[in-house]
Amino acid sequence: MLRSFQRSCFPGKRNFATSISRDLAYDVVIIGGGVAGVTLACALASSPAVSRQRIALVEAMDLTGVKSWEPKQDNYSNRVVSLTPGTMNFFSKIGVKSHMLLDRTHGYRDMRVWDGVTGAKIHLDSALLNTNGQQQTIAYMVENVNVQSAALKRIEECRAQGVHIDIFQKTKVAEINRESEVSQDGIDLKDWPTIHLDDGKKLKARLLIGADGINSPVRDFAGIESLGWDYDAQGVVATLKLDPERPESSLTAWQRFLPTGPIAMLPLAEGYASMVWSTYPGIAQALKTIPASDFCTMVNAAFRMSHVDLSYLYKQITQGKSHDIQGEYEWRESIAKKPLSDNEILKREHSLPPQVIDVQQHSRASFPFRLRNAERYVADRVALVGDAAHATHPLAGQGLNQGILDVECLSTLVEKGTMEGQDIGNIHLLRQYASERYLRNIMMISSCDKLHRLYSTDVAPVTWIRSLGLNAVNQMDFLKAEIMKYAMGIEYNGDIRRM
Repeated sequence: MLRSFQRSCFPGKRNFATSISRDLAYDVVIIGGGVAGVTLACALASSPAVSRQRIALVEAMDLTGVKSWEPKQDNYSNRVVSLTPGTMNFFSKIGVKSHMLLDRTHGYRDMRVWDGVTGAKIHLDSALLNTNGQQQTIAYMVENVNVQSAALKRIEECRAQGVHIDIFQKTKVAEINRESEVSQDGIDLKDWPTIHLDDGKKLKARLLIGADGINSPVRDFAGIESLGWDYDAQGVVATLKLDPERPESSLTAWQRFLPTGPIAMLPLAEGYASMVWSTYPGIAQALKTIPASDFCTMVNAAFRMSHVDLSYLYKQITQGKSHDIQGEYEWRESIAKKPLSDNEILKREHSLPPQVIDVQQHSRASFPFRLRNAERYVADRVALVGDAAHATHPLAGQGLNQGILDVECLSTLVEKGTMEGQDIGNIHLLRQYASERYLRNIMMISSCDKLHRLYSTDVAPVTWIRSLGLNAVNQMDFLKAEIMKYAMGIEYNGDIRRM
């Protein structure tokens, strides 16, 4: 059953009329300087029509270090996202891609997914798309900070070209309400939201955009409920060092569905990979605290051993007793390889991800999985994008891409409204954004949730049916090509697809 998660941090009260400086009245105020917020600011600033408007970006954190970020060799952030070609095309259009460090942007062209109970599998190879003889990239692995840094540099570039965009960083939103005010030149701002910052400043917004995450103050101010639930699962992330004898795997992503949740290994450059392992909270906590060598063994086991053997290892690491994880793993692997010839052993190994030989120090972390969707995405002079509007299970790697599609849709609508002389904060204009994005996001959220539930069991009838379906799809190249096109955000001609 859906549960309401509406909060009441910012009551929508009205005060007596006062006067506000025109310098603090903006056409667009964006709350949140994460990826969705900064790319939305770039999209607006890059539009010739909208660039003449006054734009403000408010972020509680210090963005100085993000803007000046320089990567360290052999050291990757554990906050990594999978960006579709459609998203990268949009970043190119708004000038963000030209500021990204592309040597830290690693694409993969091949994806192997299989059932951890039955072994049923599907192999997605972008060679099936057959686009002018060139193999396309399914997705790009990028550190979040790479995108944020590039967007902030693009904003500075737009400011140098005369775009009026102010960044209020290290500044929290203290309150949002509506106050009956007029600007110093007599413009009536009574229905414009007032954003009270903790440094005493008050901003007025013709259009207030919430890109402020799952606990969005902007959504609370608008009186919009967020519906959904928390999964009994957490995602363990880490940066892995892989066996250098398997360089051919640098273009392949791997995902295995286990009864406790899927584990995915996504390639980075220089022989590294990003891992996301969905599992129960108790196991997640143990995976973060066990020695690095045991952690690497557990990851290797998760891609190789039966779910029954894995259950035994889970008990070993969660009971807090001394254990020999490496010994248990090697013994079970020797049993699995015993009836195989040398060629069969080699073939088996190359059908699996490279062995993990190390984990980057301090890269292990976990986060809870949640499903959320706002009951509506807009109110009068308010719009929500990204996690403020919706959150989904990350098993398909589409969460941020859906948020960027929100950004693209809303920025296009604001540009259209500006060119037509419309009030960009008017609810009638904003409803076009909601009608475009709401159903599409619901479809993605629902699909990911159903996949999670389908594979979170080892009950025989269910495993038989899902394996039958997975193996059947794997035999149909045309269907796999259509799945890839949809996931990549492209149409047949390579244009951006509105997912």
